[in-house]
Amino acid sequence: MSNSRKLRTKVQQGGRIEVCAPDFPVGQDVDVTIQLQPIDIERRSVLDILAECPGGVLFKSAEDVDSYFRAERDSWDR
Repeated sequence: MSNSRKLRTKVQQGGRIEVCAPDFPVGQDVDVTIQLQPIDIERRSVLDILAECPGGVLFKSAEDVDSYFRAERDSWDR
C-alpha cells in the first residue's frame, strides 16, 4: 500500500470537501493539502484582441510596418 494519494474532488455546497481513502488505516493521522485548480480561460491571440480595439490593427503585415517607418524617416530629412 502506498502512503500517499493524489485525488481530485469538487467543493460541495457549504464549502464541504469530501476525501475517501478506504485503504488507509482508521485512526491514522494524515496531512491534507488543498489547492485550487486554475479556472480555464479562453486563450485569444494578441491580434484578435487588437482587432477589437477602436481603430483595429494599424498594420496588416511586416511590409506595412517597414513602409510606415520608411515614410517617417524620410519626413525627418525634409
